[in-house]
Amino acid sequence: MQNDTRGRDETPEERADRNFGDILQELRVVLTGTQLVSGFLLAVAFQSGFRDLDQDEVMHYLVLVALAALATLLGLTPVLVHRLHFQKRIKQEIVRLANVLLIATLVVVSVLLVGVTSFIFEVVVSTGAGLWASMVCAAVVVALWALAWAARRNAPQRDD
Repeated sequence: MQNDTRGRDETPEERADRNFGDILQELRVVLTGTQLVSGFLLAVAFQSGFRDLDQDEVMHYLVLVALAALATLLGLTPVLVHRLHFQKRIKQEIVRLANVLLIATLVVVSVLLVGVTSFIFEVVVSTGAGLWASMVCAAVVVALWALAWAARRNAPQRDD
């Protein structure tokens, strides 16, 4: 084993395995949330009030369904990549790609949540309320991403 100055005694392969395990755990959380939102969106179309939506609301809804599908597909892709390249000794490359795909998934899920919040307020209250709800939700998303980015920038540089 390699003596790591960061307090871990692990080989590069063990580090890649650990990092991929971390990514899979994070994907489980994200995909569970995405599945809940997708289920909500699928149920909406079968409600009697769905016929009362105007054309803009239906378009908004369909964009949200497409975003939910994209988020799900992005979240599943790291598992697909791992399966397609299983036992080819390229785990570090898989981890790098899975990390990018997970971040892309989080971006799409963030946009999806802003859109779902807007859609609910738009249908339940008014178009103006939907706009306000989307702006507030987007501001919270941007603030949380900025906080996460600031934590990353302030942390000591490590390759783990």
